[in-house]
Amino acid sequence: MNIHEYQAKSILKQFGVAVPEGIVIEKAEEAIDAAKRIQESTGMNTWAVKAQIHAGGRGKGGGVKIAKSLDEANSYAGDIIGMTLVTHQTGPEGKKVNKVLIEQGIYYPGEQEIQEFYMSVLLNRSTGRNIIMYSTEGGMDIETVAEKTPHLIFKEEIDPKVGVQAYQARKIAFNLGLSGKAFKEMVKFVIALYSAYENSDASLVEINPVFKTSDDKIFAADAKVNLDDNALYRHPDYMEMRDTSEEDPAELEAGQYNLNFIKLDGNVGCMVNGAGLAMATMDIIKLAGGDPANFLDVGGSANAQTVEAGFRIILKDTSVKAILINIFGGIVRCDRVAQGVVDAYNAIGSINIPVIVRLQGTNAEKGKQLIDKSGLKVYSAITLQEAADFVKKLV
Repeated sequence: MNIHEYQAKSILKQFGVAVPEGIVIEKAEEAIDAAKRIQESTGMNTWAVKAQIHAGGRGKGGGVKIAKSLDEANSYAGDIIGMTLVTHQTGPEGKKVNKVLIEQGIYYPGEQEIQEFYMSVLLNRSTGRNIIMYSTEGGMDIETVAEKTPHLIFKEEIDPKVGVQAYQARKIAFNLGLSGKAFKEMVKFVIALYSAYENSDASLVEINPVFKTSDDKIFAADAKVNLDDNALYRHPDYMEMRDTSEEDPAELEAGQYNLNFIKLDGNVGCMVNGAGLAMATMDIIKLAGGDPANFLDVGGSANAQTVEAGFRIILKDTSVKAILINIFGGIVRCDRVAQGVVDAYNAIGSINIPVIVRLQGTNAEKGKQLIDKSGLKVYSAITLQEAADFVKKLV
């Protein structure tokens, strides 16, 4: 589950990670009051006004401004709230900004000795161990750093039996070139950050940048936290952080029917049972010259209703030029899937794109008979290659 920056920082703060003080607002007229409260508690008279959307690159898109007066804070909040923010992660359609974070400025007046670092905690799937990845090149896209200066990216692997050790935190601070008070502050920061990652059941914690002020304080200037959906039952308070306005409507609708759906950018809709078969089906579509428009796994307990729901969700994507339904009847019965396709056709009415159906396994013959007798314009395939040939011919 993705969460906003201000929510991520509230979690990090619970575990002792130093974050700037901030207040989230939804109306521009609340900005001056929020800025005054932050000024009273921190003594800082500059503020960061930051758009809250589930996407990176906000600063480059005009979604982050530094206000040097109360009037500027108010003006920037008015500009950002309600804007459609376009970044490299939102796509050209962008995302509407409904909230902004008013945050204490951490650039001190006349400050010269600042440093920005990159740091993240995530799972190294090849070893099954968590790693802390960090770099001296904070504030940049880590992909760019990896491509142009890979020697500036460091990784520290953590033994799951003992967790992050003090010597590892010291090694990280040393590799970042710190000394004195900043060194000690970074050691505390690293240990607290790893604790937040483990105890919040996060799948990713990314801080870019980690900020060192001229008086050697260490802050998480920005924060991205992804929470493991499978562990949310242990954190009911985190569930309340979910912002459905930031999620794809089709994926939300699919969730209501317990369908595993992810929207993609292709032109061939897929409906499959089983993640492995779904991946193979997407490969077949690519090899045939098409592009998958979605990942849709109806699961082993699919029935006519869930299949109809999946069918409707796929058809809402106007870029879909054909639909490939590929079902192996192990647990799920092929005749149930076929009935769902027929019901969807009859309920929706006219469908102007070709539908390719491949049914194999339990009650596959019954399923084929249902479709053949329905009078629908459906292309029936027996093998994956036949399905691929239909995709190549029709798309």
